[in-house]
Amino acid sequence: MAVLNPHAGRQPALLLACREGQLDSLLALRRVAAHLGDLPRTVLTSEEPLPRAALVCDEGATTARLTALGVPVLHLVSAPAAAPAPAPAALVPVSTDRLLSRAHWPGWLEHRGGARPTGLLAPARLARGRNRRGTLLLLSLWQVPQPAAEAFTTDRLPLLARESVRRTGSCTVVCDTATDLVRAAVSGLADVTADRAADVDVDALHARAELLIASPTLAAVALAQARRAPLVFLPPLGAAQHELAEQITRLVPVPSAADPADPAVWQPPPADAQWAATGPELDDLRGAQHVARTVRQLLLAPL
Repeated sequence: MAVLNPHAGRQPALLLACREGQLDSLLALRRVAAHLGDLPRTVLTSEEPLPRAALVCDEGATTARLTALGVPVLHLVSAPAAAPAPAPAALVPVSTDRLLSRAHWPGWLEHRGGARPTGLLAPARLARGRNRRGTLLLLSLWQVPQPAAEAFTTDRLPLLARESVRRTGSCTVVCDTATDLVRAAVSGLADVTADRAADVDVDALHARAELLIASPTLAAVALAQARRAPLVFLPPLGAAQHELAEQITRLVPVPSAADPADPAVWQPPPADAQWAATGPELDDLRGAQHVARTVRQLLLAPL
């Protein structure tokens, strides 16, 4: 479990927690937190008072522990593969009025039930740099089987990074987990860097990049759609990525980077054409603001 920028403060204090090793979870928490201002935040320890409320992304065990202690929680499921919020029965003897459940889900994709959908969790700043350069390669290896992760990073990733440099001038690889494996795969490649998502500002990197090539994740889709920027999908790794890629590409023409030599990778459809099926009437991009508003209400007027 990761806690975002924790600092002790006077009550009412808020706890923010996510899965640091899952790209969707980390970026969902960051995008909501950007709309929470300087609200006092805390961590869950025996030395600190209990938080007045909490926003927990995906960490079901943390949600269960907090609600068992009587802390009101907004539990946010960041992606289809994330664990669902704990069932009310798992929280006995705590009543369900201590738990609100939300799911990051864009309005233009069919929602299959479960937690209440939020709409798209867009970055707080939508502007992109005028002199964009390079490729941001956003790689999620969360819950990807080890053989598939090793095969992609050792074989496909170096080829794609080299072609990114040739086509766009540089390549920044950002991964959520298996950082050592990724860094080893691109070590020695000129104009290629590799970072852990928890250590960098992914949204700011995207604002400066010419092209986004990303694992099929809602975090990446939110970046590209909100900024009306080109998006190319990495080959899906694992069942969850395959399913999400199929759902998205039924509506949005997202090229695949399966073959780095394919010109379509480097010349994706124009933004207006690529995102035509996701107009403002289908998703107002204010999901993060809506979640933040609910968290504020939970903090200042607990259930």
